[in-house]
Amino acid sequence: MNIENTKAQMRKGVLEYCILSILDGEDKYTSEILDTLKNAKMLVVEGTIYPLLTRLKNAGLLNYRWEESTSGPPRKYYKLTETGKLFLKELDTTWDELRNATNLVTKNKKS
Repeated sequence: MNIENTKAQMRKGVLEYCILSILDGEDKYTSEILDTLKNAKMLVVEGTIYPLLTRLKNAGLLNYRWEESTSGPPRKYYKLTETGKLFLKELDTTWDELRNATNLVTKNKKS
């Protein structure tokens, strides 16, 4: 069994949740989202994030707006919709339950 593949699958499983959390309360453009993920040691490439942002938008969880930039082309800023905010609240609850259950099963090896 390939450990790198397993680790990548674990990261993919929480990526949507992380992106929605990053956008909670503040509009961001793709580079800011990628930087936040990178700073958290969640390595994600642009080829992964663009389709995911499109999928979240098509699901009604995100909207976007274009804003002029002083340092290049206009930027697409993403924002949670009201549906996205409710969805994120549900994910918050599920994440807390999952984290607590995992901690119990793994005997709090890492909190």
